Amino acid sequence: MDEFRGVTVRKKANIYFDGKVTSRTVVFEDGSRKTLGIMLPGEFEFTTADKEVMEIISGELDVLLPGENTWKAFRGGQSFEVAANSTFGLKVRSLTDYCCSFIK
Repeated sequence: MDEFRGVTVRKKANIYFDGKVTSRTVVFEDGSRKTLGIMLPGEFEFTTADKEVMEIISGELDVLLPGENTWKAFRGGQSFEVAANSTFGLKVRSLTDYCCSFIK
């Protein structure tokens, strides 16, 4: 899906790690939400409340998924899932454009 229709976009940015990761929240008519964002190169750790599906639109990063010992490489056109109530690591190798879907 290249565009979303019939949504509400929250103007206030979600800003993490001194601005190295930013996103905007998109809310759909059914109440589901996604974030659209940009990550600058660096290493980051995130904690989830809901299950997340992270779609990489462009860029390159390595991901350490919960319970794993090996980093996995992802690039534009790929996606990965993270279980609810877990922590995962990111090593962003190049400017990365992403869409994160939150699954209840």
